[in-house]
Amino acid sequence: MDFNFLVRSVRGIIHDPVKEWDLIQAENKSSLYFSMNLLFPLLVLASISAFLGSLLFTNTVLKGSYSILSGVKFFILLCLAIYGTTLIFKELTTSLGIRKDFASSFKIIVCSAVPFLLCQIVTRLFESFIFINILSFYGIYILWAGIERLTSPPERKKMLLTVSAFIAFIALLAVSNWILTLVFDKIYFSVFA
Repeated sequence: MDFNFLVRSVRGIIHDPVKEWDLIQAENKSSLYFSMNLLFPLLVLASISAFLGSLLFTNTVLKGSYSILSGVKFFILLCLAIYGTTLIFKELTTSLGIRKDFASSFKIIVCSAVPFLLCQIVTRLFESFIFINILSFYGIYILWAGIERLTSPPERKKMLLTVSAFIAFIALLAVSNWILTLVFDKIYFSVFA
């Protein structure tokens, strides 16, 4: 893991997204590199936060195995939402005739999810700070800037891509959360309880 890349990317995405998008485009790192050095460290931190928040503060009656399942569920949930949104975004850009590669779509979705992941790290651990999730909407601006820099769409298609990606992320997050909650609760109550 490239810790310097993680810190520099998160700082750059939050502080000056337009400049960071230019740097991402100039560096031309692979989607695997982004996955291993930016996405997965943040996913692991958010999952550990979900585990610890569930263990220490949320469930005082259920066994510790529920907290472990909570952390695993949150990791899978975020993976499904981010990778699913990437696939939908790629198909949308392909159908609009803008860009056809997975790597650009993946970078756009991952970088725009960084504010959401940072907020989740805090709010999954301390539920009383749930109000800071409003800061996740900064990801929409990062998404807009990334679409503009990496795909160079016509002006009229930028809004369509931004809104579509945002709705796809929210919908995948909600549906995946509902399904995974049913599955993981059934697993817990049939095996561990």
